[in-house]
Amino acid sequence: MIATLEQKSKGERRTICTNSPRSMRSLSTGTVGEQNSALFPVGPESLHSSTTSSVGGLRMAQEFVHHPVLVLEVVDTFATVPSGAIVDVTLGGAGHAQAILNAHDQLGIFGVDRDLLAIDVAKSRLERFGARARCVHGRFSELTRLINDAHEQKDRWPSIDGAGAPLPVTGLLADLGVSSPQLDIAERGFSFSLDGPLDMRMDSTQGVSATDYLATVSLDDLTSVLRENGEGKFARRIAKALKEAAPIATTTELVAVVDRAVPKANRRRGHVASRVFQALRIAVNGEDQELAELLRSAIDLVTPGGRIAIISYHSGEDGVVKHQFRTWANGGCTCPEHLPCVCGATPKGHIVTKRALRVSEQELDQNPRSRSARLRVFEVAQ
Repeated sequence: MIATLEQKSKGERRTICTNSPRSMRSLSTGTVGEQNSALFPVGPESLHSSTTSSVGGLRMAQEFVHHPVLVLEVVDTFATVPSGAIVDVTLGGAGHAQAILNAHDQLGIFGVDRDLLAIDVAKSRLERFGARARCVHGRFSELTRLINDAHEQKDRWPSIDGAGAPLPVTGLLADLGVSSPQLDIAERGFSFSLDGPLDMRMDSTQGVSATDYLATVSLDDLTSVLRENGEGKFARRIAKALKEAAPIATTTELVAVVDRAVPKANRRRGHVASRVFQALRIAVNGEDQELAELLRSAIDLVTPGGRIAIISYHSGEDGVVKHQFRTWANGGCTCPEHLPCVCGATPKGHIVTKRALRVSEQELDQNPRSRSARLRVFEVAQ
């Protein structure tokens, strides 16, 4: 049984039982230097050369032990929801999905990911759960259609004990950001420490690569993208350097351009190109728009009493999630905060986490890459 979370004034007190099952999630297949990434792998587990095989032409670790970020908190989040299906919209290596299915017999998983490699691995790992787990390829913005299509074809929607009617959606989970295999495989182009083609597409079957994006985006738009991701006063300078150097074919070339553009005396801690890589990844994959579409549809997809749980890794994403949760909680009320509501707004539920849940010191010691993870939970009104 999973105990409930307790919060106290400044910090957070966890009373979560540690005997719940731990499960696996994709790690790297090579050494990586992205220490500032929430997904930075440490220790010997970051090397898997003897346990990898070709998946879609790229190496991916097939057998390894790794704990998903905030797994106990995620499992606890869905402990009290009604029997039904949890929609995991960032399925990845199925780490959270396996933990949920192991802990809660009354729940199924409908897993969605825009990365075909992730879908292949997740299907293999979830096979032992039979009809309780189903996986599909798709984006946040397609979620409503994906669920409706799966309902029409019963073998594509999870079921428990052969129930006739489709399971209701009683939870939604999103673990935002780049996954370990995406970050750690050089051919994907996400890493500033591995030399590879400058691709950065989470779904390599559609869209334009980061190389093509840099060749076609305007200087003003590129400056805005960099500024929104923390480059501040050097955003314009970096953008001009990138446009002048285009076409940029590899990650190493991109790092070199940024390195020349930013004065050494004005550099912050960490890798000089970390925020540029993050900004380009977000732009290439339309992550801002996809998150907005997810939040627009999520509240109508989850049944009363169900919960929406979102893990973010940078302040921009977390701010968007926090604002949306507050809007749902007050029903979009436009009245002054110090006065009673007279606009007729109806709350759509309540915020479970008054402050974002962060990893415990114990998890941080075991997994330093989880440092920036923040979990927020909303419960839909009954």
